[in-house]
Amino acid sequence: MNEAPKLTDRQQQILSLIQITIERKGSPPTRAEIANELGFKSANAAEEHLKALARKGVIDLVSGTSRGIRLKESTMRSINQVRSKQFNLPLEGLAQLALPLIGRVAAGSPILAQEHVDQTFYVENSLFQRTPDYLLKVRGMSMRDAGIMDGDLLAVQISKEAKNGQIVVARLGEEVTVKRFRRTHDSIELLPENPDFQTIVVEPGEPFEIEGLAVGLIRNTMLF
Repeated sequence: MNEAPKLTDRQQQILSLIQITIERKGSPPTRAEIANELGFKSANAAEEHLKALARKGVIDLVSGTSRGIRLKESTMRSINQVRSKQFNLPLEGLAQLALPLIGRVAAGSPILAQEHVDQTFYVENSLFQRTPDYLLKVRGMSMRDAGIMDGDLLAVQISKEAKNGQIVVARLGEEVTVKRFRRTHDSIELLPENPDFQTIVVEPGEPFEIEGLAVGLIRNTMLF
């Protein structure tokens, strides 16, 4: 097995920024964004560091596009191996969150009741722009087109309020669901992101409560 290339501290910072930006936004950062985030004087300085990473075989650079940065398959495997250890072991010296993983939620009981906690994952703070309070295991494919798949772990921040368009964890009577929130003048709609599922309309007087906001996602393939 080939050893992972040795990176300078600055190169490791850039690699981490690329990885986090892809996870949060679905695409890599531009040279200008890297320069702005890490305090370089120009995008050209970021370009030189990217070329160094490419020479070390960590990334590929694609010409003709400002976001032409791709993580090598070997780099992704290395990241996932490190991540799989971090999810299960607290590591000294790293700013980590201890997040309870919520499995099935019993009717009428609080989401964070102890009997719902399957295990605790330790994750880096930098994974999320907003700090989550727990992870919820997604069941079903109703949010497929929002990139939320069956078995994924949804990072949730506790909140009782939501704005139109936000993805929420909501309780309807005895059921807990993940949907996109929309409030109309006379009702609340919970919208799926999959045409095979119907919109849930919450009429006035129906038992309904927002439990939290989706603030991130951990793909189940990152855990194993």
